[in-house]
Amino acid sequence: MKSAEETKDAHLSGIVANLPESPGCYQYLDATGKIIYVGKAKNLKRRVSSYFNKEQQTRKTALLVRHIRDIKYVVVNTEEDALLLENNLIKRYKPHYNVLLKDDKTYPSIAVTHEYLPRIFKTRNRKERGATYFGPYSHIPTLTALLDLFRDLYKIRPCRQPLTEEGVKTGKYALCLDYHIKRCLAPCVGKQNREEYVRNIEACKEILKGNTSEVAQRMRQQMLRLAEELRFEEAQEIKRRYDLIEKFHAKSVVVSSVLHHIDVFHIESEERVAYINYLHVVNGCINRAFTFEYKKKLEETDAELLALGIVEMRTRYDSHAKEVVVPFHVDLPETLFTQTIPQKGDKKKLLDLSLLNVKQYRFDRMKQAEKLNPEQKLTRLLKEIKDDLNLPKLPFHIELFDNSHIQGEDAVAACVVFRKLKASKKEYRKYVIQTADGGDDYASMKEVVRRRYQRMKDEGCEFPDLIIADGGRGQMEVIREVVEDELGLQIAIAGLAKDSRHRTRELLFGFPPSTIGIKPNSQLFRTLTAMQDEVHRFAITFHREKRSKRQTASELDGVKGIGPATKEKLLKKFKSVKKVKEASLPELQELLGTAKGELIFHALHKV
Repeated sequence: MKSAEETKDAHLSGIVANLPESPGCYQYLDATGKIIYVGKAKNLKRRVSSYFNKEQQTRKTALLVRHIRDIKYVVVNTEEDALLLENNLIKRYKPHYNVLLKDDKTYPSIAVTHEYLPRIFKTRNRKERGATYFGPYSHIPTLTALLDLFRDLYKIRPCRQPLTEEGVKTGKYALCLDYHIKRCLAPCVGKQNREEYVRNIEACKEILKGNTSEVAQRMRQQMLRLAEELRFEEAQEIKRRYDLIEKFHAKSVVVSSVLHHIDVFHIESEERVAYINYLHVVNGCINRAFTFEYKKKLEETDAELLALGIVEMRTRYDSHAKEVVVPFHVDLPETLFTQTIPQKGDKKKLLDLSLLNVKQYRFDRMKQAEKLNPEQKLTRLLKEIKDDLNLPKLPFHIELFDNSHIQGEDAVAACVVFRKLKASKKEYRKYVIQTADGGDDYASMKEVVRRRYQRMKDEGCEFPDLIIADGGRGQMEVIREVVEDELGLQIAIAGLAKDSRHRTRELLFGFPPSTIGIKPNSQLFRTLTAMQDEVHRFAITFHREKRSKRQTASELDGVKGIGPATKEKLLKKFKSVKKVKEASLPELQELLGTAKGELIFHALHKV
């Protein structure tokens, strides 16, 4: 008797074996009959079969296949039909294993109603019938500017009252304040005829579609005709509107007068999410710019996600542009549009602008997430270090070393410890150079690193994930000689080299060391620089303390009759050795007594 698993496999194999080699959409269902994945295919049989080929399965695809209990499909005439059907089915069923488009309900749109006397207004609800929607607009000032333009150009009625044809003809409505303050021409009471009002609405819709040039051209022709007919007051009013249109057009993002009707897309991808920017260009101006994101589910490639995004945005905005500018080729029917991958010129500038927009959106999203979850920022920076240096794991534990001395005198070194990029000050360590020549930085570094990690090795302590030397190639090499050659430890070693003005210049890694490209204005570069500044501060502070103690000892401890208690009393009173030496005999005698005061005064003022 067959097991449940064998029965399931036989059922699915039977369906796959009988699939047609035609374009269409397929749906995978789970044990409850719920659709868990929707896909499209040029060849249904070949595409669906690939999911069950274990040699081609990724980990996430294998997880999906384990949940499939049934397969449904729809055959269509063309690949283009399959693409549109897939998009509609994903929106309808929201399958668990399909990429999810982040909801854009927070962005407003402009609605133009289908009433007898239509209205134009901002809305965040596109589901209500009885209106045509334009947008959504991610840049709110653009939306506001458009509504202000319609108000100034055509005095579109601002009231929300539904006005019927019967109500207007029977005189049901009365003049309101908007008419008296010249915000409306009162079509509700016949002060403005409906034909003129509807023409104005159509002109507004053309502007929303990006056709400002056509509207302006019609206005110019009308203005000239009125002037020829000596109707100067009416011509002046048309000129006022014409100037408003031209002013608005001048503020638009103008790319090129030869680019008439194209769509532009670019994508930036992370491990779990992808961001796609969409620009729509009409008559040389960008009249629509929108960035959205997909949450990945099945290790989708950028090409697959970009194809989904192109179909979604063109459907949503009802774009019929015959040319689409993309960073790389995407697998979409050639009948839909022509794909362009520009290398230079105006279209390349547009593609770069789209990339700039998507990078900014990604950065803004990241900043928002980091405000809500500060740990996420730390993890991101640690991941950047891990990826840049190709480390086997996140460097949660980082240690930095630095030397400090003046011409070999009072030579010291310091080690600072960072855990999750936060200073762990209780683990900081100070070292007085014992065996090395204080002026030999390399020998001093070898001594300190040897003492640090030999002790940790003897005591069985946890070693750092990364060591950073406050210096370049030479410092890195002497650390490597101790850590790897002498102690036999495997710890990643990096260096932060400085320029002639003692500013951090570059991050070095590897043997022989090579420069790791990090932008100087990036958060990671600032973080590493702050860590380097911290180890330098700690080392130089220790050096100054040691030098101060030595200088104090050389001046007072060599004087006969001065012990620790007397020295403490002098420094407490006069604050420094210099002021002790400047003190008069009576001042010293008053503090220490006649005999001792005189003894110290003469000792400090030997000629």
